[in-house]
Amino acid sequence: MIRANAEELIRKTTARFVDNEVIPQAQELDERGEFPMELFQEIGKMGVFEIRYPRSGGGAGGTTTQFCIVCEELARGLMSLAAITAMQCLMGTNFLFHYGTDEMREKYFFPAMRGEKVACFCLTEPEAGSDLGNVSTLARKTDNEILLNGMKTWVTNGPVADFYTVLCQTDPVKKLKGLNFFFIPRDAPGLSVSKPFALLGTRTTKISELAFNNVRIPLEHQLGADGKGLKNLLSILSEIRVMTAALAVGLQRAALDDSIRYAHERAQFGRTISNYQLIQAKVANMAVDLEASKLLTYKATRMIDQKIDCLKESSMAKYFATEAACRAGDEATRIFGAYGYSMEYPAQRYYRDNRFLLYGGGTHEILQPNIARWVGL
Repeated sequence: MIRANAEELIRKTTARFVDNEVIPQAQELDERGEFPMELFQEIGKMGVFEIRYPRSGGGAGGTTTQFCIVCEELARGLMSLAAITAMQCLMGTNFLFHYGTDEMREKYFFPAMRGEKVACFCLTEPEAGSDLGNVSTLARKTDNEILLNGMKTWVTNGPVADFYTVLCQTDPVKKLKGLNFFFIPRDAPGLSVSKPFALLGTRTTKISELAFNNVRIPLEHQLGADGKGLKNLLSILSEIRVMTAALAVGLQRAALDDSIRYAHERAQFGRTISNYQLIQAKVANMAVDLEASKLLTYKATRMIDQKIDCLKESSMAKYFATEAACRAGDEATRIFGAYGYSMEYPAQRYYRDNRFLLYGGGTHEILQPNIARWVGL
């Protein structure tokens, strides 16, 4: 009962913030394509960024379910803001929290929890996305430092981040067993950041490439024991996937709510289009997809909270919910008709933003064969 009450309070508080602060400026933020620093800092003041970290480490002691509720509500307002928040809460700070020194946590982690510093996670390379065994950014150890060379791409928050968690290869012969994460501050000599990518959707999410040219960091900036990078990544993979599913749930809710509202307002042939069965069928399909997505997503979060392995369930949730979000975005533009093609209405933003969900946490071309194998094929 206490947990349920906490979840209800978190949802109501976040929903009120979204309704009052995010939705009224979502269109303008998307059109400007600027990092929403004021909202980001406000979210930090609300304590959102610390929600999934234990109280013993300076966090709020929340659950994965509570974290995903926040992600869902923010995505209902503006997907790119939700993506930025998810990066700050999870991938961008997780390894620093668990493996950083006290000094590093004091200087970077705790300010990040307050929204004073922006975190970043660097995994993908031009020739290594799903194929992590092909990571070529190299970290060479000497007696007193680590030397990094290579490139990362599709780095969310890259242009605005204050620090980076970077996956590197330490021994190319070992492939996956040679992977490790390293902490790189923004002002590290030899680190260069490209200009932001021009994006189809999630336009306030700043994404870029990073180049490491003889970047030197102290030995203690290795985050985790030698050769444990993949294992440490897998430890949060279910959380990454179910978080992505929660973002998809939020987008579906926004698309459905706006579609219903518009269907009640738009009149054709003497009555509102809500009276026509083909429109009703679209709304019904969207509603069923949404309910199924919620059930899959929060089943997986409960399993994570109970420390039950759920890579299969979180992968199913991510796969289904994000595909459903794409269907919802498409159906919304059809219900809006020609107005769905207009930048004046949010339907076009849902249609664009849903593509972002397809790639993070594992492409569906990777997830589908894995799911098939897990169920016995």
